[in-house]
Amino acid sequence: QLSIDQHESVSVSLAVCRSPSAAPKPTADDSPSRLRYSKTWTPRALAMLRIVTAFLFLQHGGAKLLGVPHVVMFDDLQALSFLAFAGMLEIVCGVLVMLGWYTRPAAFIASGEMAVAYFIGHAPQGNFLSPLLNQGESAVMFCFVFLLLSVAGPDTLGRGQRARVALQA
Repeated sequence: QLSIDQHESVSVSLAVCRSPSAAPKPTADDSPSRLRYSKTWTPRALAMLRIVTAFLFLQHGGAKLLGVPHVVMFDDLQALSFLAFAGMLEIVCGVLVMLGWYTRPAAFIASGEMAVAYFIGHAPQGNFLSPLLNQGESAVMFCFVFLLLSVAGPDTLGRGQRARVALQA
């Protein structure tokens, strides 16, 4: 059991830790103009990253399944092949992420697809730790950008975010 003296010493030590002099001093990064700039432009930059990444991802799926843009490698693609399934994921997830609908789950699935693409399609070619040498740099980049988007979620320009705001009003 704790005695009253020990309780008082504990409360005194907590009060000392929370004193204003122990608080961190503001830095130049905490200036109001910097915070306002960051608050204004970070969601817009995230929206641009989301839209452009999804557009590029959508092109990969379109090349596999729709032939647009035309890539000779996908001319004889079987409908039920692993690459065709990847193309379906790329089209569906690309559209969802581009529009900002279900951004988190779609980006997470796309991230996982790109991780699988790297480990199945690129890493076995050798140079596992150097994606530049096994032509896997775009798979790695897509993987981590989509992972970021799955954590960040829809930005202010995303359809899902606008729908949530409308429902709350």
